Amino acid sequence: MDQATRQLIEYARYHRDPRNIATHFVGIPLIAFGIAAMLARVPLDGVGVQLPGAHWLVWALTGVWYLRQGRWSLTVPTVAVLAALVALAHPLGEAPTAVWLAGGLGSFVVGWVFQAVGHVWEGRKPAFFDDLRGLLVGPMFVLAEVLMACGLQPGVRQTIENAAGPVRRRAVRPAAHP
Repeated sequence: MDQATRQLIEYARYHRDPRNIATHFVGIPLIAFGIAAMLARVPLDGVGVQLPGAHWLVWALTGVWYLRQGRWSLTVPTVAVLAALVALAHPLGEAPTAVWLAGGLGSFVVGWVFQAVGHVWEGRKPAFFDDLRGLLVGPMFVLAEVLMACGLQPGVRQTIENAAGPVRRRAVRPAAHP
């Protein structure tokens, strides 16, 4: 089994409530965008050469990590989606300080609020409390959930569910009788 699937299984063990998973669809992109926006103001100067900002360096380093996990049908799209978020955040690096802080720090904080609410519903702490790699697995997990919802990666879904259990279905409350 490839490392990406192992990482997804471990992450999924902390994410079996559909409401928690749903909050990750909002929270994780906001957090990634916020980090990229905050790093967009950090210039990197080479030997007499202006390099792209730190946000692109962090993207490249995390991209290497993702690609080393195997299962390129998940890791390459994850790297691409993160590149899009970095590109969207890039203009904030040039924005006035108030706009930069509101966009970057605001997205980061709101994203974590979504995550916290989801984990309250889950009744379980976030995965990264036990393994910091969970911070990197989160974006891949969200993308895997999207791909699996589209009917792609059926083997991954089955492998995850066999190891971590199925996503819990919320109990339907019976209708009140008049």
